[in-house]
Amino acid sequence: MKSRERFIKACNCEPLDRPPIWVMRQAGRHLPEYRALKEQYTFHQLVQTPDLAVEVTMQPIRRYGMDAAIVFSDILVIPEAMGQPYHFREQGGIQMEYAIKSAEDIEKLEPGAIRERLKYVADTLKLMREELGDETALIGFGGAPWTLATYMVEGGSSRDYRLAKELYFNNRPLFDTLMTKISDALIEYFEMQIECGVDAIQLFDSWGGVLGPQEFGPASAVWMKRVTDAIKDKVNVIVFAKNAHEHKEQLISTNPNILGASWTTDLATFRRALPDNIGVQGNLEPVLLNTSPELVQKEATRILESMRGLNGHIFNLGHGISPHAKPENMTALVETVQGFK
Repeated sequence: MKSRERFIKACNCEPLDRPPIWVMRQAGRHLPEYRALKEQYTFHQLVQTPDLAVEVTMQPIRRYGMDAAIVFSDILVIPEAMGQPYHFREQGGIQMEYAIKSAEDIEKLEPGAIRERLKYVADTLKLMREELGDETALIGFGGAPWTLATYMVEGGSSRDYRLAKELYFNNRPLFDTLMTKISDALIEYFEMQIECGVDAIQLFDSWGGVLGPQEFGPASAVWMKRVTDAIKDKVNVIVFAKNAHEHKEQLISTNPNILGASWTTDLATFRRALPDNIGVQGNLEPVLLNTSPELVQKEATRILESMRGLNGHIFNLGHGISPHAKPENMTALVETVQGFK
């Protein structure tokens, strides 16, 4: 069975002899070949130059032969395309060019310019689809509305998400206006990705876990549902809300094919609590890829055995891959999953 076919079957919770495998976005950043490119080009140059973005996307596929590739890009291309650029702080983290502080700031955002300003992503995806052919699945992605809003309102990376939460609690109409603009921009962005041939879209709600049980639904889940409802009849949808697995009912309400699970939950227990038509993705502890092949093999096998007999499993990490991950450990992971019966 081709890797692409295996991935699509898993998204639709069809039975397979072993789960397909891929790793989270920016999978190549632990590789020496990626670091060599980074010595020549900035991150923005790599993202915005289709030939370079294809090269970075293909590096882990060539090395490991995973079942799916996720396009090299960044979740913050959406606020940038709406008129709020970003860059990386010297001390680490994200810095937006300005923070959203008023209704006037929100009014200036332009969700209608997405296709024109993100044409380089479309060009990358078209090249990727041609490169992968029918053999390997292609995944597009974007940040979930709440996660994007945190960066836009906080003005960059945050420790406590105070300003975004204050906007939610103090001025719900203005918060909803911002979330509507972000959601509409994402829908347009995903429509473009679908036209370029992706087999799935993943929504990354990286900061969904900072919301309480009363807030996760109205501040995050309803907006993810708005996006997934608009595209689900055209493409498979994966929703990953980091450390938000306890908000199970709200996650189910987002209408996904697959729910990602952080490494902090038991994957088989999580899967059994979901409807039969929603599968899971995950959920190896990412730091294990910094250890040894033997430990990676042991822990990956444990997850695989726990999921035996449960349809709809895409093997993945419980979050993004670390730059400190060792290639030999990634090789051991892929071989373990692909050799599992």
